[in-house]
Amino acid sequence: MKKLVRRNVVLSGAVIVVVALSSVVRSHCQIPCGIYGDTTRFDMIAEHITTIERSMKQIVELAEMQEPDMNQIVRWVQNKDKHADDLAHVVTYYFMAQRVKPVDSSDSEVYRKYIGKLTILHQMLVHSMKAKQTTDLSHVAKLRDLLEQFRSAYFGQTEHKH
Repeated sequence: MKKLVRRNVVLSGAVIVVVALSSVVRSHCQIPCGIYGDTTRFDMIAEHITTIERSMKQIVELAEMQEPDMNQIVRWVQNKDKHADDLAHVVTYYFMAQRVKPVDSSDSEVYRKYIGKLTILHQMLVHSMKAKQTTDLSHVAKLRDLLEQFRSAYFGQTEHKH
């Protein structure tokens, strides 16, 4: 009986640790730690876009079959939606909340660039949401275009430092 209780306590402790750490591992700390790289975030977004595209194509292909495999379609929809959410997470919590810093509106050129970056990021969020709602590949194309626009606006000639 003591072994069973001890085992349950150890398992419960392990579950608590895993649950507590899972949110820490996935999230960005939102402090200027210098660990996360801007170019890596751009690569991550590009991978999410490619995965969304692949998922959309698979959904359409499976749906057009004589006897569609609904289980596979559901899996591809979930995959598409997860990657759209992950893309939105990077855009929101990495770039909008941390990296694109508010600027003084009295400096019109700097402010114009700031608003331009925010506008591109907002458009990325909208097309990420639309990618969840449909299998319309035009949203994938638009996301790729917006990513390149943002890359140019963000980096300009040099890479940002933390």
